[in-house]
Amino acid sequence: MESILITGASGFIGSFIVEEALKRKFGVWAGVRSSSSREYLRDRKIHFLELDFAHPNELRAQLSGHKGTYNKFDYIVHCAGVTKCADKRMFEEVNYRQTKQFVDTLRELDMVPRQFIHISTLSVFGPVREQDYTPIQATDTPMPNTAYGISKLKAEQYLQRLPDFPYVIYRPTGVYGPREMDYFLMAKSIRQHMDFSVGYKRQDLTFVYVKDIVQAIFLGIEKKVVRKAYFLSDGNVYNSRAFSDFIQKELGNPFVLHVKCPLIVLKVISLLAEFMAARSGKSSTLNSDKYKIMKQRNWQCDVVPTVKELGYTPQYDLEKGVRETIAWYKKEGWL
Repeated sequence: MESILITGASGFIGSFIVEEALKRKFGVWAGVRSSSSREYLRDRKIHFLELDFAHPNELRAQLSGHKGTYNKFDYIVHCAGVTKCADKRMFEEVNYRQTKQFVDTLRELDMVPRQFIHISTLSVFGPVREQDYTPIQATDTPMPNTAYGISKLKAEQYLQRLPDFPYVIYRPTGVYGPREMDYFLMAKSIRQHMDFSVGYKRQDLTFVYVKDIVQAIFLGIEKKVVRKAYFLSDGNVYNSRAFSDFIQKELGNPFVLHVKCPLIVLKVISLLAEFMAARSGKSSTLNSDKYKIMKQRNWQCDVVPTVKELGYTPQYDLEKGVRETIAWYKKEGWL
């Protein structure tokens, strides 16, 4: 039986990867922190491995202990990371430095897997091709303008610099689906008859349903690809109202006041929210990074290589994905 370790297994994307790995009869290890929720990790076939990425000596001991008992993993999917922080320096610490430390430790212990699958983001490219609204290409020069995007790019570049290291990088665009919190807040707002969008200039958005990310990861394993990076979206381009319109439809078309917020107003609100969050020691969904992401006008990306090389066929367009997501929110009592 092939073994797979999923870091960040208790999170949104990680928990779906765990479920698919179990279906495919892998020996599944869920990499978690001692404080991690196990709400979506209840299958008795899951093995748990506590990983302390913040403390290198602890991490080395944890991985070494696993190797002594079970040998190394055949595959590792590295989902662990942060998307929002009270302190911006934590992006660099968690998404770059801790990823580097993890990889360095695997190499030191002779635990390099057949594939090290790194979940990155389209945000590593930043606001490129904003003038002509053409799809971002893998050959474009990354220009990330967020602390999050910069930290993920640094992690990518470190993996790419390692000779013969078997990385596979996935760069999803806006990821949504059951268990996800940020888009849930949009649905909650729409249920309360309010919808907010930002800026007056054309905005081209792309999305990918969480199960399509999972599909791509296991296609990459089947195809045995290494030292490759792939964009992930559903292959369609949407206007700024599409997501909220589909949510509104699934909620039974309640009356919704659509408010378009000028960028300067959003900037002030974002900076204020970030300041208040930093003072309280908590992260805020609305912050300066989020402002820059919402300000970006072109989120198209070229998934043709993903389709051709992996046989990737997105199963969910936005309408189907939102339908399934809202149904889950309702079933779980979130809405």
